[in-house]
Amino acid sequence: MAVSSSVFGERHSLGLGARLLAALKLDAPLLLGLAAIAAFGLVVLWSAGGQEPGLLVRQLVRLGVAFGVMLVVAQVPPKMLRLWSPWLFALGLALLVAVLLVGDVGKGAQRWLDLGVVRFQPSELMKLAVPMMAAWYLHDRPLPPRLGELALVVVVVAVPAVLIARQPDLGTALLVASAGILVVLLGGLRVRMILLLGAVAAVLAPVLWHFMHDYQRRRVLTFLQPESDPLGSGYHIIQSKIAIGSGGLFGKGWGNGSQAQLEFLPERSTDFIFAVLGEEFGLLGLGLLLVGYLVVVGRGLFIALQAQDTFSRLLAGSISLTFFVYVFVNTGMVTGLLPVVGVPLPLVSYGGTSMVTLMAGFGMLMSIHGHRNLLAR
Repeated sequence: MAVSSSVFGERHSLGLGARLLAALKLDAPLLLGLAAIAAFGLVVLWSAGGQEPGLLVRQLVRLGVAFGVMLVVAQVPPKMLRLWSPWLFALGLALLVAVLLVGDVGKGAQRWLDLGVVRFQPSELMKLAVPMMAAWYLHDRPLPPRLGELALVVVVVAVPAVLIARQPDLGTALLVASAGILVVLLGGLRVRMILLLGAVAAVLAPVLWHFMHDYQRRRVLTFLQPESDPLGSGYHIIQSKIAIGSGGLFGKGWGNGSQAQLEFLPERSTDFIFAVLGEEFGLLGLGLLLVGYLVVVGRGLFIALQAQDTFSRLLAGSISLTFFVYVFVNTGMVTGLLPVVGVPLPLVSYGGTSMVTLMAGFGMLMSIHGHRNLLAR
């Protein structure tokens, strides 16, 4: 009888937890995946940051804020997200223009707005506003989009991307553009349209090279041949490769990575924290983290497939695949497969603004899943 009561109590507890998550519009598998990655990230950050308690506390506070934002956004019905999309996009454009006119300058870039109470980067807002706007525009139109509709979506994506690139912040500009392009691809482009866009991109590549800043050109050239300047522009990527390669299969052990602990590896707690993970936890540690990322992306795509209207489906798919792009760009950059563009490793790198934006996006995924039975087509 005691055993029966214990089993009943466990089932009641599990049922209560499931009901609580459902009431808060939270998806348990997605939440668990995000929490697991964040927890693993704290373990790596403790070592990468030199076992500094203050750094870990600040990251915990930022994670708390980010997950809180996710919870708040999850309560907003997708219908409201769709209605707000044009206004959020217009606000983001206005803020980007304000940055170019009166923005704060830091480290040679004009990317921030100081409102007195808070200092933030409006470009982070566009990581969500651009795919929302593209999905809003395609929501009531037949898919795949026709040439005229496609051209308008390209303008919607290109304008904020160009404004961000002028700050200059090429990494964020590419992420914003990719989020919008993913919406278009998920809308079902015909093969000839994809080939046309590819041809246009190839033609515009020399133009982009002409307008790039000198340091951006150096990053591309360093990517092609990092050994040409081993103590200068190639230093980051060379040290990163050494760190990852020296980790082997099982790593050197937590806190025992020479490249990080002896400070040979620059930006070890932010952009290059993936190299710290590789050195201390080895290939197995890297694989474990990547599996976690794939689980989150897979769950996001599953939510997109279950979405009950075009806006929700396109937005959920774009957010999920953009998260994959974040991971791909950072890991590719750290391993030398892509140029260095300053993209943090999601939920692992030390930082605040980007993490809050990321979790707001996952809040939208939670909302789409949690409200799926209440949506009207």
